[in-house]
Amino acid sequence: MTDNNSEKNVSMLADKPPAEPANSQPKPKKESFLANLLMNIVIPTLILTKLSGDEHLGATWGLIVALAFPISYGLRDFLINKKINVFSALGIVSVLLTGGLSLLHLPPQYFAIKEAAIPGILGIVTLISIKTRYPLVKTFIYNDKVLKIHKVDSALQHYGTHKQFERTLNNASLMIAASFFLSSALNYILAKIILVSQPGTAEFNAELGKMAALSYPVIALPMMIIMMGTLFYVFRSIRLLTHLTLEEVINDGSEN
Repeated sequence: MTDNNSEKNVSMLADKPPAEPANSQPKPKKESFLANLLMNIVIPTLILTKLSGDEHLGATWGLIVALAFPISYGLRDFLINKKINVFSALGIVSVLLTGGLSLLHLPPQYFAIKEAAIPGILGIVTLISIKTRYPLVKTFIYNDKVLKIHKVDSALQHYGTHKQFERTLNNASLMIAASFFLSSALNYILAKIILVSQPGTAEFNAELGKMAALSYPVIALPMMIIMMGTLFYVFRSIRLLTHLTLEEVINDGSEN
């Protein structure tokens, strides 16, 4: 009887993926998406569009103050997590381009090209990254700030479904790239429609503010829908390939 029970227990344990190894290293502090959005995009944009006129900061100081937010937030994040903050890097580039184009008083079509260029470049980089060891999908979705990576990898290894999951990540990369290309097209169209005044004028600054306000429902909403669809696709694949529930793999900050 004892031998039979022992055999049953061994068989039951064999059907379960190995326990996730304990990680003695302290977990990196989770980033706040809201803080990223405010410090790297919203506040610099508001400064450039609302406070860079001659009656407030002026064009030069407006650019300097706007740049201070993503730079300081990016440096703080680098000192804490020893990694470059992607949002801060994009915020710095965006502010530099917007401020630089404004100072040069270039025609509005250059702003339309700039608005389309950043998400377009991100889409191209996302496609290229598929062929590298570090696809960007792991930065956006499949990372230890969203999922318990060790637990998922252990289960994939246990069930021999690692290659199928790699195909899932490749498909997710294509979906993310598509969202960037959609954003690029919508950015360009929105900028061409709204930005009609000469840069450096109060009318142009008002148009920049209007474009920033409309970019959320017009651009962010479609992108959010695609990203949510991508997340659902990846989570569904994890559930099917690892036999783990969503509650078991989501990284909620608790001990694994």
